[in-house]
Formats: sequence, structure tokens, C-alpha cells
Amino acid sequence: MTISLKTILAALLLTAVPVALAQDVSSDVKKTTKDAGHDTKVAAEKTGHATEKAADKTGDATKTAAQKTGHATKKAATATGHETKVVAKDTAHGTEKAADKTGHATKTAATKTGSGVKKATKATGHEMKKAGEKTEDAVK
Repeated sequence: MTISLKTILAALLLTAVPVALAQDVSSDVKKTTKDAGHDTKVAAEKTGHATEKAADKTGDATKTAAQKTGHATKKAATATGHETKVVAKDTAHGTEKAADKTGHATKTAATKTGSGVKKATKATGHEMKKAGEKTEDAVK
């Protein structure tokens, strides 16, 4: 049994092809992994940039809204304070007017009462005098 040179070369060639193919597949896997890593890195950078940009916009919008809310609150507080002051002033004026009217009515009532008491006292005194005179006349 002699093995010819052609047979040996054919056997070597057949064993070399799977090794070469395996190296080629390994190279393809390595390249695909490297490409996937690069693509992932690029996507992450874009996402990070977009997230940062969105956060900046959200921050600006929040700041603007807070400023507008603060301004509106201050304006409302000022208006409320003014209205409260006006109402307090009106209430004080109304109270003063009512007190003046009450004081005047009290003075008028006291004057009338005093006058009535004075007249009644005078009339009573006059009647007492008359009664005293009648008693005196009766005793004489």
C-alpha cells in the first residue's frame, strides 16, 4: 500500500481548508463584535447628548415657569393687599359714621330725657308747693 504524493497533498489540503475557514469565521466574528461595540458607543454618545439637551430645555422651561408663577403670585398678593387696604379703610369709615350717628342719637336722647326729668321735677315741685299751701290754708 503506497500512498502517493497526490493523496498526501490532497489530505493536507482537505485538513487545511477547515482551519482556514475557521480562522476566517473567527475574523468575521471579531470584526462584527468590534463594529457592534463601536455602533453601541456612537448610539450611547448620541443618546447622552440628546438627554443632556432635553434636560437643559426642561431646566430652562422649569426656570421660566417658576419665574412666571412667582411674578403672578407677587402681582396677586399686591392686588389682594390693596383690596384688603381699601376694604379696611371703607370699614373704618363706615364704623366711624355709625359711631357718630350713635353718639348723636345718644346725646339727643339724653337731652330729651334730661329735659323731661327737669320738667317733671319742676311740675312735681309746683304741685308740692300747691299742696303745701292748701295744707297751710287748711290748718289756719
